Amino acid sequence: MTSATTTSPTPVQPAPLVLVTGASSGIGQALAQHYAQAGWRLALVVRKEFETKEWLSALSISTDSYEIYLADVANIDDMVAMGQAVLARQGLPDVVIANAGISVGMDTAIRADLDVLARTLATNNVGMAATFHPFVAAMVARGSGTLVGVASVAGIRGLPGHGAYCASKAAAISYCESLRGELRGTGVRVVTLLPGYVDTPLTRGNRYPMPFLMAPAAFAEQAARAIAQQTSYRVIPWQMGWVAKLLRLLPNAWLDKAFAGRPRKRRQGE
Repeated sequence: MTSATTTSPTPVQPAPLVLVTGASSGIGQALAQHYAQAGWRLALVVRKEFETKEWLSALSISTDSYEIYLADVANIDDMVAMGQAVLARQGLPDVVIANAGISVGMDTAIRADLDVLARTLATNNVGMAATFHPFVAAMVARGSGTLVGVASVAGIRGLPGHGAYCASKAAAISYCESLRGELRGTGVRVVTLLPGYVDTPLTRGNRYPMPFLMAPAAFAEQAARAIAQQTSYRVIPWQMGWVAKLLRLLPNAWLDKAFAGRPRKRRQGE
């Protein structure tokens, strides 16, 4: 007589986890939707819970596959608490996308616009670092993970009326470059994405032509591909990559002449 042997079932591995800030609309929403449809779990950091739940429900995304975290990315304590909550509820993300950002025109001669500059830098730069902070040490200990900073082609050169936004996106590019060097050899990758013009609430009020305007879903698809390939720096769409190269090479006098008289970004209240 032989005795039957039993084998323990193989543990089911959870789906990979992506965290996205600014996920209630625009690029963030498109990225969240893309990853949800690819079978990922979602950690969504937003300021508008009702709107987020509304579009998740409309797309029939299972409530078991996501968690929503209310936080202001410009508030460091908010983001530290958010990170602790994500780790406790869902575990360590595989990909963290610092997408949340604001874009408002400014005029340095106007006192109120200095507050616009301060708020833009707090959101677009401090907010990016605060998004990554809760997960860096744990990713290094694990030996894997991808940190994604969403910058902009607007960070390549300064444009009239866009001082706050251009400065913040230039800083985001340099910050991600610095972080990439710091994490070299740890297994944690840093990806910098530079969108061109994407059809979102952030761009629909622009008063100037927007060449190579993309649908959010098309951007998300290309962005997810760059993230999966762990590309260190990617301009999307590729046509804007050539524009970015040209802008880098353009002499100051030519740049100033090219943008002279161009409509400026709407200021707060305009």
